[in-house]
Amino acid sequence: MVLNNIEKLIEKYHNAETSLQEEAQLKAYFLSGNVAPHLEHYRPMFQYFSQSKTEQYTKDVPLKSNKAKLYQWISVAAVAVLMLGLVVPNFMGPTEEEKQEALMAYNQTVEAFSLISIGMNEGKQQLSSLVLVSDNLNEGIEEAGRLSEFTETTNKIFKNK
Repeated sequence: MVLNNIEKLIEKYHNAETSLQEEAQLKAYFLSGNVAPHLEHYRPMFQYFSQSKTEQYTKDVPLKSNKAKLYQWISVAAVAVLMLGLVVPNFMGPTEEEKQEALMAYNQTVEAFSLISIGMNEGKQQLSSLVLVSDNLNEGIEEAGRLSEFTETTNKIFKNK
């Protein structure tokens, strides 16, 4: 009857339906010396579970690392650089003379760009004139082709007479 009970517990164990007390019964059975031969392959698993309870980690775990301090200092340096980047330009900004010079340079640049724009617009108008001349030239070539056909027809008429 005990063997039948153990087989039912193993089935429940595989389905993850056992309680802690039933698992303790299974461990006690497989750690005892009288295990049924057809259940012998479960024995190493339960022996491993009982051995793993007694294992302990013996190495020391360092709680403080040098890398953590290094990262802290890097973050402090980054904040300091950002603050300097935001504060220094306000105190050491451009003077009134530098602002006037920058405005004058801006105005000269705008004037130069407007002169370039005027020149480009004039060039565009000249190109449109060239396109018109090209169109007229192509029409003249077509008319010249018709004139040669007219000449050939006229020659045929006069030769026949």
